[in-house]
Amino acid sequence: MKKLSAVIIAGNEEHNIGRCLESLQGVADEIIVLNSFSTDQTVSICRSYGVRLYQREWAGYSESKNYANSLSQYPWILSLDADEALSEELRISILRVKEDGAHDAYRVNRLNSYLGKWIRHGSWYPDRKVRLWRSGLAKWEGNVHEKLVFRQKVSIGQLQGDLLHYTLNNHSEQLIQIDKFSTLWAEEAFKNGKSTTLMAMIFKPFARFVKNYFLKGGFRDGHEGFVIARMSSFAVFLRHIKLKALSNQARPKPVSP
Repeated sequence: MKKLSAVIIAGNEEHNIGRCLESLQGVADEIIVLNSFSTDQTVSICRSYGVRLYQREWAGYSESKNYANSLSQYPWILSLDADEALSEELRISILRVKEDGAHDAYRVNRLNSYLGKWIRHGSWYPDRKVRLWRSGLAKWEGNVHEKLVFRQKVSIGQLQGDLLHYTLNNHSEQLIQIDKFSTLWAEEAFKNGKSTTLMAMIFKPFARFVKNYFLKGGFRDGHEGFVIARMSSFAVFLRHIKLKALSNQARPKPVSP
């Protein structure tokens, strides 16, 4: 049986990290947690599980994950966020891969909890993510919604079972998150030379709502499905007005006669 390193980045995650670590028991042969000097009980909880704990100043999502992955010592890497946990079916699937992994990497369906309800439609499910791969084949790229990029052509399989994502607990948390990630998106887009228009600010949020709520069946999740689609639309709008603001700030000022 091949050995597996579970890798987690965590900062002030005392309400989530224990559940995540518990789900890895009997699956991971080592657990690496990269912490950014938490001020809550995250560190003590991690130590109670005997993880390999490292402290490092926050350097962004991709850089932090890549650094944490470099600390692993086993042939397989399983990457989790602190607010995620393995379902029992997923645990069994990963153990099978350790016995005889036929692929270089594996996708998993992520099941998201929103205000205490599991969301099974719209853009939130199956929310497929590649989270298990052979060490040395990939790295994370991007500062917003980081993406795993492979260094060569690989075969990717599908794991059975869901990765449980215990996301937002209230609307205030969601608004804070939207504000944070829309700023990061706008800054990265501006850095890459992108711009936006009034038409984009009007129609892209509308298109996002239609896609999530109607085309992907978000309406099947009831009130929560509507709120998710509406908030997603608002997030797109906020990205573009922030990008427009950055573009305006960079525009040369007229010289007074």
